[in-house]
Amino acid sequence: MVAPQAAVRTTTAVPTRPATVDPPPARRRVSRRWRHRLTVLSFMAPAGVGIVVFFLYPLLAAVYFSFTRFDLLTTPRWVGFKNYVYLFAQDPLARTAAWNTMWFVVVLVPARMVAALLTAMLLTSLRRGGGFFRTVFYLPALAPPVAATIAFVFLFNPATGPVNEVLSWFGIQGPLWFDSPAWAKPSLVLLGTWAVGDLMVIFLAALLDVPKPLYEAASLDGANAWQRFRFVTLPSLSPVLLFAAVTGVIQTLQYFTQAAVAASVASGSAVTGAGISQTFGYPEQSTLTYPLHLYVQGFRYYDMGYANALAVVLFVVAFGVTLVLLRRFRTFAGGRR
Repeated sequence: MVAPQAAVRTTTAVPTRPATVDPPPARRRVSRRWRHRLTVLSFMAPAGVGIVVFFLYPLLAAVYFSFTRFDLLTTPRWVGFKNYVYLFAQDPLARTAAWNTMWFVVVLVPARMVAALLTAMLLTSLRRGGGFFRTVFYLPALAPPVAATIAFVFLFNPATGPVNEVLSWFGIQGPLWFDSPAWAKPSLVLLGTWAVGDLMVIFLAALLDVPKPLYEAASLDGANAWQRFRFVTLPSLSPVLLFAAVTGVIQTLQYFTQAAVAASVASGSAVTGAGISQTFGYPEQSTLTYPLHLYVQGFRYYDMGYANALAVVLFVVAFGVTLVLLRRFRTFAGGRR
């Protein structure tokens, strides 16, 4: 007897989902790094847009217009290097303005730093009334530059000012101050050293941060007051001194308001008319600074191409001086270590 044939059962294979494979660790690290970069860029985007719109674009536009003849009314006309040739070879007022500005950089910046440092050191040595005197020395920095300059011109008026009146009590013949070509720039320096409260506060904070054990160790080694200042205070203040020097040079290269107001008031024409005085540089161009000359060329004579050439040169000079100061500071710091 033949056994019945077994029924053949057919089974249908059920498809299985492929197992998820994790990316390799290197790819995960790259993905995490890119997410981190995108996050950082998203936070930096507002500042980046501001730099492009308010710094990079105006800078490139100024460079372009400096090679053109442009008066704000007609289409700019390309003239090549003619504006720069006129600036360096043919414009006598540009040399006078550059010399006056460099004089302020060499004299006003160190004078402000020395005055602020001495004032801060005086305040740190006070045992009583420190808060009161800090307020008193800081208040001049809050005075508006225009109002402070007008007040100084009247105080130093050679005929009716109280300064010359007080000097006459001691038998001293006061100078003409803002009306003298020899004394106009020193008078502006006096104005600048009077309002050093902002810089004084920075130096005061730095002096209070100098470790006291350094002074005690120097005293035990027999160092006198000058040696403690030379070998303890100054090295500790070197970053703050660099900051004050760099910002002071940049601000003085843009010295405008005080020189313009002093010249206008001292000459008797405080009302400038349309914002452009006819007496900038009074007396005898002694207070004509580089930004003042730039302003006159651009907004009195509407020579915007030449004014942009002046602005580009000013930017290059400020950038170069800043690099020199930073390099000198690194050399000084490296030598000190």
